[in-house]
Amino acid sequence: VQLQAFGGGVVQAGNSLRLSCAASERTGGTAWFRQAPGKEREFVAAIRRSISNTYYVDSVKGRFTISRDRDNTKNAVCLQMNSLKPEDTAVYYCAASLSSPILSAVRDPRSYSYWGQGTEVTVSS
Repeated sequence: VQLQAFGGGVVQAGNSLRLSCAASERTGGTAWFRQAPGKEREFVAAIRRSISNTYYVDSVKGRFTISRDRDNTKNAVCLQMNSLKPEDTAVYYCAASLSSPILSAVRDPRSYSYWGQGTEVTVSS
């Protein structure tokens, strides 16, 4: 599976960005992770195809929304990011698995075998 992530950019705090992750084939689970300078990679959001439930890290709940793109030909998953904060600044990576991860492993990066190249998001104060 090949993943291509795009949509990053530089925005001011309070504004929005929409990230997209296009996959070369249908995936069972797709997630977004991010890595800020000097920090470890952290889970941001995930969606499972099996039941279409969504999962978020607490710091983005109510601000970010992960969803499957209505254009199914691209097998795309989007991350709508609203009310962005400077602490959201990071390189965002999309990750995918062919099978749908079990609930307890949705936030574990080891559940995802395929990773995109990352797209940079910078939020200025």
